[in-house]
Amino acid sequence: MAVGTTTAPADAPPARRRRWPVRRADLLVVAGYLALAVLLTSGQWGRPDRLFHQAGDQVLFEWMLARAARSVVEAENPLHSTALNAPDGVNLMANTSVLGLGVPLTPVTLLFGSQAAFLTAVVCCLAGTATAWYALLRRRLVDSRVAAAVGGLCCGFAPGMVAQAGAHLHMAAQFLVPVILALVFRPAPDRVWRSGVLLGLTVTYQVFLGEEVLVFVALAAGVFVLAYALADRAAARRLAPAMLARIGIGAAVAVVLLAYPLWFQFFGPGHYRGMPFHAYGYQLDAASFTASARQTVLGDDYLPGLLSPNPTEENSFFGPGLLVLAVVVTGWLWRRPLVKALAVCGVLFALLSLGEQIRLDGTPTGIPGPYRLVSGLPLLDLAVPARLSLVCVPVLGILLALSLDRVRSLRPAADAGPAGGVPVRLLWAGAVAAALLPLTPTPIRTVPAWPVPPYVAEGGWRAAVPAGRTVVPVPPVTGAGLSPAMFWSARTGLAFDAPGGYFIGPRSADDPAARWGAPDRPTSVLLRRVAETGEVPVVTDADRRQAVEDLRHWRAAVVVQGGLHRGDPVRRTVDQLLGPGREIGGAWVWDVRPLVG
Repeated sequence: MAVGTTTAPADAPPARRRRWPVRRADLLVVAGYLALAVLLTSGQWGRPDRLFHQAGDQVLFEWMLARAARSVVEAENPLHSTALNAPDGVNLMANTSVLGLGVPLTPVTLLFGSQAAFLTAVVCCLAGTATAWYALLRRRLVDSRVAAAVGGLCCGFAPGMVAQAGAHLHMAAQFLVPVILALVFRPAPDRVWRSGVLLGLTVTYQVFLGEEVLVFVALAAGVFVLAYALADRAAARRLAPAMLARIGIGAAVAVVLLAYPLWFQFFGPGHYRGMPFHAYGYQLDAASFTASARQTVLGDDYLPGLLSPNPTEENSFFGPGLLVLAVVVTGWLWRRPLVKALAVCGVLFALLSLGEQIRLDGTPTGIPGPYRLVSGLPLLDLAVPARLSLVCVPVLGILLALSLDRVRSLRPAADAGPAGGVPVRLLWAGAVAAALLPLTPTPIRTVPAWPVPPYVAEGGWRAAVPAGRTVVPVPPVTGAGLSPAMFWSARTGLAFDAPGGYFIGPRSADDPAARWGAPDRPTSVLLRRVAETGEVPVVTDADRRQAVEDLRHWRAAVVVQGGLHRGDPVRRTVDQLLGPGREIGGAWVWDVRPLVG
């Protein structure tokens, strides 16, 4: 996540920063970030048969990007769609629709498909976040371009950022976070209205990237402000009026722009209450902070699996070297109010990420975590505790940048080292390299995916599916997991409507409690059980009647089975329910129009 940064007069760089011309060196830094992001996604470029290891999450975001493109081209409501979970549809505003990525990536989606759009989004999130932090560091906090580049690299490509990027675009899209903080903590008291309006517009855009990130920014910035005010009361009193004015103006602008989308999210069709999982299950182990993440050169599968909820939430794996370095930097630069506030913020959010009960090496310690003091607060009761440690990422990146900039500014006599030994600059550069090299990210792991059957991909279904009817993939997954309906829909540009899917919605029309996917229907439960176990059940007449009823509810025209791990048992079960199917274009197809009318 991101943390607030500010510059009081004691911490501010010279006024020459007001104009910051982009030079060739800056372009080389950005090009380096882009190259690294492309390398990390290399396992999928030109490989439609591969998905990142959290395959279901990638399919979700591919579908969201395809839906955003369709809403642009066909001028449809971007906040709701009936292309999935037919006939009821999905409240996209109440899900991670990432419209802030999907709308501008519409040309990529239309020309090259949802997979290319997703990979482009991952590259933009990683490289864009690193670039934004580099710009903020270079403009506001450090003189050294190298220091800013290293800080940006840490902020954009830390293990937690890479882990999130492979599955959660809404968490990886943090390139507006430095912009928000730069506007909130603008050191000059002038242009309050302009900065406030820009702040409101940026916050609004961030909502359409990821609301959870925005909540973390607000919390971290609040903690930072309090810590900074205690460290430098005079500067806080001097800067507070303009800052509060900017925040007030920004809030007013954002409220006006977000009034309807937020109403739709919390009260519109398909809204829900709460979350479909227990947040306390998503906490980090205290030992994770000194461990190596899977997606690093020293990582493996065993230890991270013990210390984090899943591969996507490896947000705290900084390694011992970087943490020791951070402690040294904090002690070295402790007199700076900026460093004090950063340290408070980083430590607090690291502790909060440990959840309600602290675990060590996979074992509960019985020690209550500070998160239990805030877990019931609005918004925080919906947050995943493990993600709070993402606030530590920019804290560490900024501390590294400040230290490198300070070392660079040493006079020759101070740089000579003890008794004329190795220069301090060289020693410190070696220490930073030793801390960061073990965190070098590796290409995001991929897993194989069943290709979209030609019958679906090439539109063979169109002759059998009239307007208002749906294609029902088998099994019609309605809960969390890899959904054929979503995958096929995304890869075909939402060419057809389908039931089920992977999203969060209400349990029923009368019960708004959150659940994964659509309310279960007996036929989907039956087929999902067969797909999971490979056991063909005894199908009764009651099962057949129920299947017809469920197909009528889904407004089905054809039922289609593509590649499945246990495909033959599922096919035989569907044959018993609906009659013999036909193999067409690499898929088994059942034309159910005569059954459902």
